Amino acid sequence: MSDPLRVRWLGTVPYREALAVQESLFAHGTGQHLLLLEHPHVFTYGRTADLATNLKCEPAAVGAELVPVKRGGDITYHGPGQLVGYPILNVENSMGASDHVCGVEGLIIDALAELGLPHAGRLAGYAGVWLDAGTPAERKICAIGVRLRRGRTMHGFGLNVTTDLNYMREHIVPCGIGDKPVTSLAEEGIAVSVRDVADVISRLAAERWGGGAVERQDVAWAHAADGRDLSAFSRGEGPGEQVKLVSSRATARMEAAGVTDGLSIETRKPDWLRPKVELGPEVMDLKKTIRSLDLVTVCEDAGCPNLSDCWSDGTATFMVLGERCTRACGFCLVDTSKPLAPAADEPQRVAEAIDRMALDHAVLTMVARDDLADGGMAHVAACVEAIRLRRPQARIETLISDAKGDDSSLDLLFASRPDVMNHNVETVARLQRAVRPSAGYARSLGVLARAKAAGLTTKTGFMAGLGETDDEIVGLLADLADLGVDIVTIGQYLRPTSHHLPIARYAEPAEFERWKQIGEAFGIGHVEASPLTRSSYHAKSSADAVVEPVPVSLSR
Repeated sequence: MSDPLRVRWLGTVPYREALAVQESLFAHGTGQHLLLLEHPHVFTYGRTADLATNLKCEPAAVGAELVPVKRGGDITYHGPGQLVGYPILNVENSMGASDHVCGVEGLIIDALAELGLPHAGRLAGYAGVWLDAGTPAERKICAIGVRLRRGRTMHGFGLNVTTDLNYMREHIVPCGIGDKPVTSLAEEGIAVSVRDVADVISRLAAERWGGGAVERQDVAWAHAADGRDLSAFSRGEGPGEQVKLVSSRATARMEAAGVTDGLSIETRKPDWLRPKVELGPEVMDLKKTIRSLDLVTVCEDAGCPNLSDCWSDGTATFMVLGERCTRACGFCLVDTSKPLAPAADEPQRVAEAIDRMALDHAVLTMVARDDLADGGMAHVAACVEAIRLRRPQARIETLISDAKGDDSSLDLLFASRPDVMNHNVETVARLQRAVRPSAGYARSLGVLARAKAAGLTTKTGFMAGLGETDDEIVGLLADLADLGVDIVTIGQYLRPTSHHLPIARYAEPAEFERWKQIGEAFGIGHVEASPLTRSSYHAKSSADAVVEPVPVSLSR
């Protein structure tokens, strides 16, 4: 039986973020994927594009990006109202790029026929899908550009549904074809939504590329119950919400995502969620060191049940950039007051604490700092460098925010070469906008993909018990494995206060063990999974499983 086609509706995703995810699935994956999404306004061009002739505007002046890509073809446009599909597939070695293009064209032709356009077809010598091909009325409704290397494909199609065609008619010569017009489903009188088209494409693609088997996950399509469009929050463009003031809105977002029930906050925890914390002399001495240097550890600040276990194992997690976050995720207790400026001497104080504590594995985490131009990445990088100078034998793990997906900001951190680069995806695709409305599934996958492309050991984590299904967890693990993620942590969500998202259920310890086995069978190097697992739990041993030791004498 063939592997299922893993279809993901990702919402509105900036082109560069989607490209990073594509490239990582293309380079590291072995599964069959179809990413469906919309892009903000963007012009992309292939290696042989003639921009001098075919780009007729200044992209920034019309609110668009201009991005080069490694594919065939000239300049094309993506934007709102256009369904973009990226099939990342394994194909037979005998298949050439033209054969794959033909297959993608066939998928779109079949879908258009089902949607009410039976006269869609191919035009000899021109990639894409056309209406009334070979007649004076021929017009293009779908652009196609692909890359195929060593039996694996990427890039795909852009099907005009309700697209603003002026971007193609006035600002570019689409695909370098100046004498043939473009059209859309809406212009042809077909009143369908992008979602309607995505549903048809998903089903037909599964028949063509998944043997009929499809495993589909969507980020939430619905808007909040109070009428607000959450898409800006999913892209990190909206301000964080004050959880204490919007618990009803958080509940509405969960209901929109299909989670309508949860455990009462008074529900007794099962025995396996009642750890025994031992605060022996060594732990108390470490606490004194932290206090004397005016530092914050997540271990203490979040009341982590694994504190004594980790500290006795030579691991601790320091939170840098202050204690106030510019976002307010529905599961997190961190203060959301206006943050203060970063402390200039914090890197040195953190390094001193790690040296005095004689830590073998130090984890640096951070609050989200959307108020800073680089998201705080230069500050985290400075902490990494200070630790390397003070205690070079310590392995350093950074657990970072998404920096709004900005390449240049992320590169500031990647240049410091942390031993482990951790960024949490937190939950499955469907629940992203409800659980963390200022983040997004594609954005988090993009951060991990970029770190992997930079040659870093990558790590992520997520919670169980927010209302996800077992199939969604398995699908998430498959995505992370094919992205090339090295370490994954899975733990039980615990509700901090009644103002936070409710717990849908308590997952049994045996379930965590099963998810560990599934993730590692998919190819993830190490999965740390248990009810009490947190991002930094057993961080040292998890890294030991996948990171090659580096002699202390070697410079970095």
